[in-house]
Amino acid sequence: MPYQPSIAQTYLPYLCYYNSSMASSFQSSPMASNYRSHNKKSHDNDMFHPTQVVVVVVPFPAQGHLNQLLNLSRLILASTSLRVPVYALLQSLSSVARRVVVIYDSLMASVVQDAIHVPNCESYTFHSVSAFTMFLYFWDAMGRPPVEKVSHVIPEVPSLEGCFTTRCIDFITSQYEFHKFSKGTIYNTTRVIESPYLELIKRIISSKTHWALGPFNPLSIEKGVYNTKHFSVEWLDKQEAGSVLYVSFGTTTCFSEEQIKEVANGLEKSKQKFIWVVRDADKGDVFIEDGVRTSELPKGFEERVKGTGLVVRDWAPQLEILSHSSTGGFMSHCGWNSCMESITMGVPIAAWPMHSDQPRNRVLVTEVLKIGVVVKDWDHRDELVTASDVENAVRRLIATKEGDEMRQRAMNLKNAIRRSRDEGGVSRVELDDFIAHITR
Repeated sequence: MPYQPSIAQTYLPYLCYYNSSMASSFQSSPMASNYRSHNKKSHDNDMFHPTQVVVVVVPFPAQGHLNQLLNLSRLILASTSLRVPVYALLQSLSSVARRVVVIYDSLMASVVQDAIHVPNCESYTFHSVSAFTMFLYFWDAMGRPPVEKVSHVIPEVPSLEGCFTTRCIDFITSQYEFHKFSKGTIYNTTRVIESPYLELIKRIISSKTHWALGPFNPLSIEKGVYNTKHFSVEWLDKQEAGSVLYVSFGTTTCFSEEQIKEVANGLEKSKQKFIWVVRDADKGDVFIEDGVRTSELPKGFEERVKGTGLVVRDWAPQLEILSHSSTGGFMSHCGWNSCMESITMGVPIAAWPMHSDQPRNRVLVTEVLKIGVVVKDWDHRDELVTASDVENAVRRLIATKEGDEMRQRAMNLKNAIRRSRDEGGVSRVELDDFIAHITR
């Protein structure tokens, strides 16, 4: 089997046999000799290909120093050359199991591509995005042809322009050439909310079986599941039902200081109760030149909103907050995990997409499921969202009849999802079918 590591080799000058030593995790596998043979051949042919990267590690000749750099070298190799150890693992499991089932993230297809060479191994692709988004990707690739009898479930959606960097698109595209060996696909969704799009995907890719096995987050949070209550939950306990907006923008979002201030002013002007998670990563400039942390919120903001709003820095128990009866809305970037958590807890969304699949998730939430309002339209993504924009979205979601209707629809979806997990429910049947398939 050909093997092209992205980092060609790692050398320790004091360990000329380092490469085989470094490969100890798969030393006894049939792959090991091929791997060493390949590296020897590469060394004989003018060392390496010009596009490859060689890491030279130079330790001090003492055991403590040597061990640390040896472990670092292993980490470097593992992070860039997962294909070899994964293949070795599959081979070792294959020898003792009737069948080896590999479920891999769609962005890791290249790592598990050699599973096809293991006789009793089957691979299944896991998509962490919505079925709605996946269908649109396929539909775009086909040139958006007319879809018979289902035009009503395909709303106007934004193009992918601005959603991904060129490098990200290249990486995603590079993974798809390896999906041909997959026996089927698994989605983090449920037919309760995305049945039409799962059926459309089935039409396009009829050669594979598709399972909707989500949501994978808990459907409820039991009291006492945490040893101590987070202070934000204690604060929620004192608020009226459905009166609080939860504000959090995920782990991959960065705001300018100007945008942070607009959000703060909008929340304050709305006069609605809120919990706002402000992490260091949300801020564009975390430190000024002298190393002192900058003030990311307007001066006196936390004092002025005391009793009405609560600022949480760093981590917050999102599921516990969303499941709380006092939470009436979620201002979110519309990452699919956050969408699923909000839907399963019966909480409508103030949608503010930032990148990747989020603009299309926004369409699903606000136009298809009708359980959300738009904070920032994707067409105006390069413009500052003003305090007025934030204020209006918050009021619509929390303090209007329209918001009440969205809360009711979200609650209906929550209840339907829970029923789908009962004996004979659509999600239970789907899971049983998948288990029966892989254990046949």
